[in-house]
Amino acid sequence: MTIEIVKANYLRDYTIGLEFSDGIVQVIDFEHFLSSAANNMTRKYLDKSLFKNFNIQYGDIVWNDYELCFPIWDLHQGKL
Repeated sequence: MTIEIVKANYLRDYTIGLEFSDGIVQVIDFEHFLSSAANNMTRKYLDKSLFKNFNIQYGDIVWNDYELCFPIWDLHQGKL
């Protein structure tokens, strides 16, 4: 069975609720990851208007045509 993200909802600050194709729901806070990133291309997503502009493509949550994305299994496990 392939696990995909079927829904992603912005909740607050840098937190997104994710629903997966197997029914698992995770709430992920991306703030620590973003604020501790060494890469400026990643840190730019601390701008909440950019952070909120995500979408689901092929079962993954992505920002700006895969400029920022995360391993789906890590998200499914609730970690980054």
